Amino acid sequence: MARVHNFNAGPAGLPLPALERAQRELIDFEGTGMSIMEHSHRGKAYEGVHDEALALLRELAGVPDTHHVLFMQGGAHAQFALVPMNFLGGRSADYIHTGTWSKGAIDEAKLFGAVRIAAQTDATRVPAQSELALDPGAAYVHVTSNNTIEGSQFHYDPDTGGVPLVADMSSDILWKKPDVARYALIYAGAQKNLGPSGVVIVIARKDFVESGRKDIAKIFRYSTFAAANSLYNTPPTFAIYLVRNVLQWMKSVGGPAQIQAWNEEKARLLYAALDGHADYYRAPVEKASRSTMNVVFRLPSEALEEDFVKTASKAGLAGLKGHRSVGGIRASIYNAVTVDDVKKLVGFMEEFARKNRP
Repeated sequence: MARVHNFNAGPAGLPLPALERAQRELIDFEGTGMSIMEHSHRGKAYEGVHDEALALLRELAGVPDTHHVLFMQGGAHAQFALVPMNFLGGRSADYIHTGTWSKGAIDEAKLFGAVRIAAQTDATRVPAQSELALDPGAAYVHVTSNNTIEGSQFHYDPDTGGVPLVADMSSDILWKKPDVARYALIYAGAQKNLGPSGVVIVIARKDFVESGRKDIAKIFRYSTFAAANSLYNTPPTFAIYLVRNVLQWMKSVGGPAQIQAWNEEKARLLYAALDGHADYYRAPVEKASRSTMNVVFRLPSEALEEDFVKTASKAGLAGLKGHRSVGGIRASIYNAVTVDDVKKLVGFMEEFARKNRP
């Protein structure tokens, strides 16, 4: 079977070694006579995987002892609600509004307290630090680190002056080693950079977690998951198993430093191709805000864009259609996408432009 070059925005591609390990172990996990999916989440076989995945996350992300590492469910959409549910408590929080997913977080937060828009930009960029109008009395500041639909990304950690910083890193978690100590809470759906859909990774400062409300249902409290080692209820065991496999792969190839080097090279190649054919491909995001994960661009017409996607698919280049809300083309070049994948795409782009210039 020939695998395609997968540029899907999420669920996205997984490293082949992580999938091959799952294939080998699917029926019989480590000689136990059953799949990891069939094991009790309270049993030693699964708990070994669970604890290893948590430990690898702590190691690769450089998580200090001041922070918990948790596995949760419900995707980033659940986190949009859980963050204000736990920490807003009728107060005001600052939100940096840069796109579709920050709007989703803002809409949920309004159900639990006041929301201040500390900065807002259009789809072409993210705000500079100097543009952030922050409230020193805010319960927290929320930022979406990477905008999958708009193709923009923060390339700095916002300075919030001591106000707890909360980040949705669903689409760029561990694209490089994060400065975890700067954040009170990070949440990220695994299905773009670290695993399949079904599990959310949360990295949260212990004192921030303990400050959360105690008068909400236990299942909605971060403190519940922290106290139970993310085993309060039945976790998505197979998803966590695959996260473990992906993290092992990351460590085996050199960890975050190597992953970052590959990601920067992929982005360099792809943006160079766009800028080199600026008469045909239009990259709308300002250079300083361009995403390393989601590269968006337009062609001279929607008809050409449709033909581009269709022809690319036939050439084994999958997942290039832009989000339905904005159209255009989007190449998601997450951690599992290889430099060779991007070179294949760049070659296709150059040939398509040569053949289809108006």
